[in-house]
Amino acid sequence: MAPAIIIATLLGYVAMLFIVAWLSSRNMESGTFFTGGRSTHRVVAAIAMVGAAMSGVTFISVPGTVAADNFSYLQTCMGFVVGYAIIAYLLIPLYYRLGVVSLYEYLDQRFGITAHRTGAWLFFISKIASASLRAYVVCVVLQGLLYDKFDIPFAANAAIMMTLVWIYTRRGGVRSVVWVEMLKTILMVVSVATCILFVIKALGVDLGGALTLISDSDYSQIFHLDNPLDRRYFWKQFIAGVFLVVAMTGLDQDMMQTILSCRTQRDAQRGMISSIAIQVVVITLFLMLGALLYIFIGREGLSIERGDDLFGFVATECGLPIVAGVLFLLGLVASTYSSAGSALTALTTSFTIDILKRRDSDTIVQTRKRVHTLVAVVMALIIVVFNEFSGAGAITLIFTMASYTYGPLLGLFIFGLFSQREPRGWSIPLLSVAAPTLSYIIARNSTHWFAGYQFSYEILVVNAIIMLLGLMLLSRPKAE
Repeated sequence: MAPAIIIATLLGYVAMLFIVAWLSSRNMESGTFFTGGRSTHRVVAAIAMVGAAMSGVTFISVPGTVAADNFSYLQTCMGFVVGYAIIAYLLIPLYYRLGVVSLYEYLDQRFGITAHRTGAWLFFISKIASASLRAYVVCVVLQGLLYDKFDIPFAANAAIMMTLVWIYTRRGGVRSVVWVEMLKTILMVVSVATCILFVIKALGVDLGGALTLISDSDYSQIFHLDNPLDRRYFWKQFIAGVFLVVAMTGLDQDMMQTILSCRTQRDAQRGMISSIAIQVVVITLFLMLGALLYIFIGREGLSIERGDDLFGFVATECGLPIVAGVLFLLGLVASTYSSAGSALTALTTSFTIDILKRRDSDTIVQTRKRVHTLVAVVMALIIVVFNEFSGAGAITLIFTMASYTYGPLLGLFIFGLFSQREPRGWSIPLLSVAAPTLSYIIARNSTHWFAGYQFSYEILVVNAIIMLLGLMLLSRPKAE
């Protein structure tokens, strides 16, 4: 793609982004930054949640996983459906009943300030790492497509992205995030669907022929039921999907801030269930696109080194109409800026409310602005660090990190909801370090200790169980 087309696409989206952010932040009060004024319609929230659950990593990595993992990701998505139901009918009523701004205020009410701050720090570390990784993946694509052509260093690339994200979230907060997430969802779906049509045309078949090509290929296999040792084994993926979505969505300030901006608990629940139904359809489109892209490059005698490069390579380098490349870039940039903005707002909320404990209306605005700027700078720095050291597939790396960082948080919430015991204050931060450490040791040695068994994302369950056992051992009956 010519640099002029790339620049025009970027500028056009950024202009649209700022218009949406400006319109959504008008007449906003200081508290609205954190809650969106509890005025989001459930349909808007449902569509926005689809965007919130997907990022530039989804856009790039999910089609690229098809060669190695077929459609097995749908097994995890089946677990997501169960996980979303748990969030809708267990966690959402809890959050609305308590009237929390930050999810981790529940830990304060249940266990005290030590648990509150431990939970907030677990979220902060998990989210700032995963959000920065998502942004990094897209910075790499833009570096190759644009910045290298002008000898602009990667650090400047990261700084430009985070500066733009910082500007558009600076005033609007959650309200801006919700509407930008909705815009992102629409652009992403249009981009993927249109690119599927272009690839079908390039293959010289109609839609029915394309579906036949996919179903006749090895790529379309969904269920892996034969070998429990395989990381793609159905029950491993399904169970991991349930717990991953409960931890990474239901216990994640970033993800829940959108749905908790709905007017009522019922609206939030209906929006949540609608959202997962749409997500399954969208993820299926991504997988279909991946299969068609691999079939296309196979027919053309082409190859790629990394699955993450597949979509961008075919869209921009393989003779498809220029609009395919523009749509790829537009969907990628929309998904990334939206995810980074959502994460930046959630991190600002949690750090201000949970860690600094600022609630005084006279000081909260200035504190929030300073935190907002600091978090944006830290994210930019982490993106640069990832560029120096990261080499793994992005979506795999994100879920793997989440399996370790969200495990203690999941265990802590389960213990709070289903036990009447009180853990000793010092035990919570200690166990929050010990549980993921022991889980990592188990995962690293599982093939030797458990007859060749390889852990996938279900190590999250082991992590949470270790946290739960530790809390049971280091707790006492709740005082009457």
